[in-house]
Amino acid sequence: MGCVAFVPAQTAGLRERVPAGLPVRSELAETPFFPQTEFHCGPAALASALGAVGVEVSPETLGAQIFVPARRGTLQAEMLAGARRHGAVAVLLPGELEALLREIAAGRPVVILQNLGLSFLPLWHYAVIVGYDLERGDVVLRSGTTRRALMSLRTFEHTWARSEHWAFVAVQPGQLPHTASEAAVTQALVAFERVATPAQALRGYEAASTRWPANLSLAIGRGNTLHANGAKEAAMQVFEAAARQHRSAAAWINLGSVALELGQHERADAAARDALAIGGEWTGQAHALRERVLAAARAVVR
Repeated sequence: MGCVAFVPAQTAGLRERVPAGLPVRSELAETPFFPQTEFHCGPAALASALGAVGVEVSPETLGAQIFVPARRGTLQAEMLAGARRHGAVAVLLPGELEALLREIAAGRPVVILQNLGLSFLPLWHYAVIVGYDLERGDVVLRSGTTRRALMSLRTFEHTWARSEHWAFVAVQPGQLPHTASEAAVTQALVAFERVATPAQALRGYEAASTRWPANLSLAIGRGNTLHANGAKEAAMQVFEAAARQHRSAAAWINLGSVALELGQHERADAAARDALAIGGEWTGQAHALRERVLAAARAVVR
């Protein structure tokens, strides 16, 4: 009796029944390729992903920013930070093979981490998935020194699983991956806001808030970036809507702070009192806001 090759669950499911709306095959042939130099698969992969969204940066430049000599490689956190540093939002994807294929079908190459070695002797490697063919059962990678590396889906699933299915896409601010979760997008935008221009951050928050209008963190981020862009009245509207919808002391405090900047003392005081009524961890900041409002009002009277 001959041996039967084991096919991992995700690969088997995709090949048995192609999910609705997913093309049988797709390839992003125009995705840039940068041959990897020694230990620099991370910078090469990131340069490809950034190039695909119109951000031209060389692996050498990225290597100087994200390569960790002591580790002879690039950490996952540095890959995400490197994308943000160059104006792209790096969003982690679900650990599902279908999610990767759907992003490719939508025109987005996916950066993945594989272990090409063994569990006790790992060989970590970043690559970029740019295509797949479910009939043939393979994926197309920008990998190492090979522009168009073919790997069977089952081998890919094995090697990818060893990284706990780590994968991300880089998108321009205002774009959203089709398959990323609400939590992953929110986390990505909060991190992006720290290094982005206010205009870039606002585009990201507005797109995400349209998809997930009930998300408090996205509303707070949108309000903050509206304020940073000089749209203070619009920021107050966003904060007030979030405060009422979520009974959020933080949103009331932000509203009150902006109102105080605009000299709207009564509105600022009302917001501080609403925050105090909620209490909790924001009580101290609510008290501080009310003291600032009262001090500003006294200064006007004088």
